[in-house]
Amino acid sequence: MPDLHSHKGPSFLSYFPLLALVLVGYNIAIFTGHAFNAPNSDTLLQVKLISGATWDLGWHDAFLIGGLCLLFVELMKSTRAGGMVTLEHVLSMFVFIAFLIEFLIVPGAGTDTFLILGIMSLIDVMAGYAISIAVARKEMNITG
Repeated sequence: MPDLHSHKGPSFLSYFPLLALVLVGYNIAIFTGHAFNAPNSDTLLQVKLISGATWDLGWHDAFLIGGLCLLFVELMKSTRAGGMVTLEHVLSMFVFIAFLIEFLIVPGAGTDTFLILGIMSLIDVMAGYAISIAVARKEMNITG
């Protein structure tokens, strides 16, 4: 019977920057021919609202919604304390650098959608450092 109280600590995957999944997904989409900046590009879902208006969910919207959800998870992960948190920040910085370089040199990534996803990655990096510093200060005040 497994011991439910023994804990080996978080795995490496818990430190993986989740916004890298959005970066990879976007790359797969553009390299398979999807154009995020095309008007009326591939509607995923169309809903008739009570007001009579029709709401269309496109691929670009889905990537932005997914990115925002993953950014929330990343911010929650930043509240942890521990030695591996620095590794998580470094990996998140690499993801942001990849967003930045790709935005500048890959034609399919030169869209508003990709820029907003890249800004989410920058917010992840900046907030991660700020939250980690705040958590460390709080722990120092509690233990000191």
